[in-house]
Amino acid sequence: MSERIGELLVRENLISLADLKKAQDTQRASGENLTYTLTKLGMVGEKDLTKFMSQHYGVPAINLDEFEIDENVIKLIPRQLAQKHQILPINRAGSVLIVAMSDPSNLTAIDDVKFNTGYNVETVVASDEALREAIERYYDQSVKYEQILDDIIDAEVDVVEGEKDEDIVDLEKSSEEAPVVRLVNLILVDAIKKNASDIHIEPYEKSFRVRYRVDGVLYEIMNPPLKLRNAMTSRIKIMSQLDIAERRLPQDGRIKIKMGGGREMDFRVSVLPTLFGEKVVMRLLDKSNLELDMTKLGFEPAQIDVFKDAIYKPYGMVLVTGPTGSGKTTTLYSALSDLNKTSDNISTAEDPVEFNLGGINQCQMNDSIGLNFAAALRSFLRQDPDIIMVGEIRDFETAEIAVKAALTGHLVLSTLHTNDAPSTVHRMLNMGVEPFLVTASVNAIVAQRLARRICKECAEPIKVEKQALIDLGMTKEDASTAEVFEGKGCRTCNETGFKGRVALYEIMPMSDELKDLVLQGVSSVELKREAIALGMKTLRQSALSKLREGVTTISEVVRASAAD
Repeated sequence: MSERIGELLVRENLISLADLKKAQDTQRASGENLTYTLTKLGMVGEKDLTKFMSQHYGVPAINLDEFEIDENVIKLIPRQLAQKHQILPINRAGSVLIVAMSDPSNLTAIDDVKFNTGYNVETVVASDEALREAIERYYDQSVKYEQILDDIIDAEVDVVEGEKDEDIVDLEKSSEEAPVVRLVNLILVDAIKKNASDIHIEPYEKSFRVRYRVDGVLYEIMNPPLKLRNAMTSRIKIMSQLDIAERRLPQDGRIKIKMGGGREMDFRVSVLPTLFGEKVVMRLLDKSNLELDMTKLGFEPAQIDVFKDAIYKPYGMVLVTGPTGSGKTTTLYSALSDLNKTSDNISTAEDPVEFNLGGINQCQMNDSIGLNFAAALRSFLRQDPDIIMVGEIRDFETAEIAVKAALTGHLVLSTLHTNDAPSTVHRMLNMGVEPFLVTASVNAIVAQRLARRICKECAEPIKVEKQALIDLGMTKEDASTAEVFEGKGCRTCNETGFKGRVALYEIMPMSDELKDLVLQGVSSVELKREAIALGMKTLRQSALSKLREGVTTISEVVRASAAD
């Protein structure tokens, strides 16, 4: 039926045939329905699609945010059925049940509702995204943290005191007790729903807390009883196949969760011994949210031309720099996705491999057996490579091999940890790489940060003094015409005013002028000054562009970028 909808949308000129084919390919990979995929890819607006479906099928359209649905009506359709078909009961009138759905032609869903409830069904149309949020909101009332914690407080879990040695069998048994299992499962699922990128589970002397990192900022979610710290840690260790008996050394593992619609979620687990127990950090890796279209990452139009010019060269090195969690891997993956052709052999050395990319040979590093970046690079050069991606250049040995590869007809992509693009050159020089090798091998350096996006649902203009914008680095002309926005907070963004993130880029192509300065041994400051004179847009300037476009806020400009 979704194929029919796609054809109708093309006929009505709401999407192009090329858009439809791309959406169908994405849909097959993700397992989501076509209409959701079309809106997620930005090919058609949710309101336009809902209006089209309403007119085409002759049924009313509904805005779910304007309704408060009675709990007794929600109970008429089980959660599993609502999630399976992405439907929501709205109201009941006598023997008729009014159901919201994104595709009123889905007769299978309508028949399932009739069979399960015994009611006649009338349909209304709502957008896919609104339905997903409403289903999560209404059906999430059944399980609360407080309810599970109450169960745990009553359960038999021994209180841990000091450095008491514990029997591993008892620890494993306590981690399998139903309330602990339910609590850990709820934390994982809730983090997915809140679009968290990391989960922090932290034991202290007299407290125990769980925090989520959402859009780059940590929020405290709950404080479980302190006596649960070892049971919860052990449960996570069992799920990620780690050694629960080892509590003195750091450990790394992985948890894979299968969700509805064929979607899979990976959790990268890191366990670190601390003074009062083991701290657990889990990084959420959602392939369905991996943005591989570099035009949507945050590049300015001029910047993307420079970046593509650098990665399309047959050889040389492109370096992406920034702190941990600044989106470097996503930028590299988007570049690899663009370069991924059957005519090229692409190999990557990663620690760890975050996402599996079809058609690319990805190699997981393992220092314990001597498989590090340098060893992997040496092996790649014997594997007839065209394009090589190195997770990170950490030492002279890796840098030396990467430079040699770039000088012998290979394209090398890699990352470094520096504050901006110009200082990356001096980082390589400090590692021991000769200046003439740096200038001969590096095509471009990209510095990057992530700033939070203003929530579109609650964005509103605010008054800002012109001088304040000038102090940030904006020109007087731009400051006099700039309209600044902030999110006031709503249900969509969990009252934070932010929803999602956008990348800020500083791209420095290694022009002849900059190469001459590097060979002369100038400082990073002089290198940056010349790069700006040659047209480089700094991280702060990139952030100010996003501020003028209404994408981010003044506070995010200050948080994500340093003054020039």
